[in-house]
Amino acid sequence: MRVRPEQLERHLGRGLASVYVVHGDEPLQREESLDAIRAATRAAGFAERIVLHAESGFDWGELQTHAASLSLFAERRLIDLRLPDGSPGRDGGPVLAQYAANPPPDMVLLLSCRRLDRRATSTKWFKALDGAGDVVEVFPMSARDLPRWIVDRGAARGVAFERDAAAALAERSEGNLLACAQEIDKLRLLCEGRPVTVDDIMGTVADSARFGAFDLIDPALEGDGARSVRILRVLREEGFEPIHVLGSLTWAVRGGGGVGGSPARRGGGGVGADPRPRLADLGDSRGVRHRGRSGERYPPRRRAARRIRRMVEAKAPRPARAVPHAPPGLGPAARNRRGRRPDAEGRAGAFRGHGPLDPRRRVGGPRTPRADDVPGETAPGRAL
Repeated sequence: MRVRPEQLERHLGRGLASVYVVHGDEPLQREESLDAIRAATRAAGFAERIVLHAESGFDWGELQTHAASLSLFAERRLIDLRLPDGSPGRDGGPVLAQYAANPPPDMVLLLSCRRLDRRATSTKWFKALDGAGDVVEVFPMSARDLPRWIVDRGAARGVAFERDAAAALAERSEGNLLACAQEIDKLRLLCEGRPVTVDDIMGTVADSARFGAFDLIDPALEGDGARSVRILRVLREEGFEPIHVLGSLTWAVRGGGGVGGSPARRGGGGVGADPRPRLADLGDSRGVRHRGRSGERYPPRRRAARRIRRMVEAKAPRPARAVPHAPPGLGPAARNRRGRRPDAEGRAGAFRGHGPLDPRRRVGGPRTPRADDVPGETAPGRAL
C-alpha cells in the first residue's frame, strides 16, 4: 500500500504492518517518516532493534538468520535494513522476496533507501514487499505545496502563519526543507504566540532557497518570468555550468527522453536522419504526465513547449540528402542521382580524380580533351 508522508501518522495509528519501505529524495521527510515508524514500533512493544547496512559485499544470509531465529528474551524485533545504493543486487532480491512471502509474526522489517526509479519499482522484490506491507514515497516539495506545508507544520508546533507570511517563507526556503523547518522553530520562539507576519519573515529569515538545473523547467514552460530569473540567479551564485542548465531545458523540449529523445528512436542516427527535436507529451519536472485543470487536451506547459518546438524547427537546418557512392570533394550539385559527374556531353561520365584502371571509368570511343586532364594520363580504349 502506498502512503504519503503526511498520512503516515494517521496510518500508523490503525496498526503496524509487517514490512515498511521508505524511499525518496527529500532527507527531512524521509528521516521524519523513519522516526515515526520506529517510535510506533517501540510503543507497540518492539524493544529490540537490529540495524543492517546492505553495502557492497553484504551477506544476505544474515537477514535470513535473524528471520529464522528467536529473540533472546522472546521480544519482538525491528529489523532496520538500509540500502545505500537503492538496489539489493542479484543476491538480495530473492532474499527480500522470500522474506515478504512469509514474514515472521514477531518482527517488522523497515527498509530505507534513496528514491527508486520505475525500473526498480517494477522488480519482483519490490512488488513482494509492497504486497506484504506499506511503501512511503517521499518526493521533493514543490513550490505550490510548500506554503500549505508551512502552515500545517506551524500549527502542529503552535505557530500561526498569515497567508502572505507563509508564501514569503516558502519563497526564501524553496528547495531547502530542512532550513524551512529550522526557521519555523526559530519563529516560534521569536513571535511568542502571536501570528507570524510578513515583516517577521523579511526581518529574520535569510534567503536559503536551493535549486537544481531541472527546477527551471516548470517556470520556463509556464511563462513565469520572475521565478525563472530568480532560479537562474541562484544557479549562477551556486556555480552551475550553463551547459547543465541548457541540457535540462533541451531535455524538456524534446520530451524528457521520450519519442524524440535520441536519433536512434527517431528512425536511426545515420546520414540523412532528421536532427530536429520532436515533442512528446510533457509532464512536470518529476516526470508525471497530466492533463490541464479544465481537462483540455494540451495543458499550458505542453502548449508552451509546442511553441518552442515550432521556433526551433523554423531555425534548424534541413538534413542533407545522402547520395550513394559519393566521392569526396564533390558537392551535391556536381552529381546526378547515381552519384556520377556528368561529362561535357551531359552523359554520366567518369569520376573526377580516379586512376586510369578504376573500373568506374567509362570505356568507349574517343572523347573531347578537357582542360583539367592530367598530361600523359589515358584510359583504356580512349585517345586524347
